[in-house]
Amino acid sequence: MSYPEHLEYPEPRYLGDKGEVNAVFRPAGTPPDISSPGGGSTHYLATNESTGGEFGLYKVDLAARSAGARTHFHKAMSESFYVLSGELELYDGEKWVTGREGDFLYVPVGGLHAFKNVTDEPLSMLMLFSPGAPREEYFERVAEVSQRGGEELKQFRIRHDSYFTEDFEAGAE
Repeated sequence: MSYPEHLEYPEPRYLGDKGEVNAVFRPAGTPPDISSPGGGSTHYLATNESTGGEFGLYKVDLAARSAGARTHFHKAMSESFYVLSGELELYDGEKWVTGREGDFLYVPVGGLHAFKNVTDEPLSMLMLFSPGAPREEYFERVAEVSQRGGEELKQFRIRHDSYFTEDFEAGAE
């Protein structure tokens, strides 16, 4: 494979000439940041804050028969899914596909998508948001706000760049 002589890289953001010590290590045994009563959990691997807004990376464990997220899109960020173990049903905007260990789905900004676990087994996946966004409040409060529903839920979702198609259908609150 040949590469062009001039490659386009982003403009430098670090202007030093010797580098610095600033890496962040998170051991595998670190407890999840959020645990749900239904057996799911979320690990904040790299947050908007810790990456300076470059990306957000989360390890999500879904229990068997977990609803996941209905069809939605984001206006400010892409979302990617990488299946670590188990099976994950992924909606790619046209059809549902089954993601298995090692499968990857990239959803560009504006792309319709959804996910759920329809099996009797738990699953584990990585979710990557780019650029990073402060998703932690969303993960921590979505179950609580979902119970109240209505306009409060819709506004919560919009505040977190999550535009669910059900919120904009005719007859939606």
